[in-house]
Amino acid sequence: MVPDPASVQKDYLERKHHDPPVIFPYWSQVWPAAIGLCNFLSSYIHHIKNKKVTELAAGLGLPSLLAAAYASEVDCSDYIPEAMEVMQESVVANAYTNVHCSVADWNHLPEDQHTDVLMLSDINYEPGEFDQLHRLLLQFLNAGATILLSTPQRLMAKSFIGKLLPYCVQQEEYSVSMNQYEQPALVSVFVLKKP
Repeated sequence: MVPDPASVQKDYLERKHHDPPVIFPYWSQVWPAAIGLCNFLSSYIHHIKNKKVTELAAGLGLPSLLAAAYASEVDCSDYIPEAMEVMQESVVANAYTNVHCSVADWNHLPEDQHTDVLMLSDINYEPGEFDQLHRLLLQFLNAGATILLSTPQRLMAKSFIGKLLPYCVQQEEYSVSMNQYEQPALVSVFVLKKP
């Protein structure tokens, strides 16, 4: 399910002057990195087949919905409650029984959270978060998880990606066209594992 863009925009405009101000709901649309990750998953199902899969910062959770058809269990989360409400509607509409939707902030995850596969798409857009994200990814790698990271090719994220390359065991590139009027976005998908 994708929320009606006009309704999301109207709600945002009505609430953006509140104290504290409401941030534009970036979760309310499907981004090229999510489509790139789905393209990757469609070609490399073995990464998720019969595995416990977790998607953090999922937004609308498109990769989680695709993974649900193959994984034994999918935990889809975002720190925005409205995103998880829409995701839950999608889970119900698709009659998935192996998907759990939860509100979770990657800054406050349980230390013992376990997953076979961690999926993230388009998370490296805020340089102030890069150090925390790097620590989080290392925590999952050290616990034995495989990480599937999908990202548009952003110059500002080069150093963040560079620190992860020693863990990269596979990299794929996708050109994702969202509509006929925009230039296709180049998306990289990295498979990360601890050596």
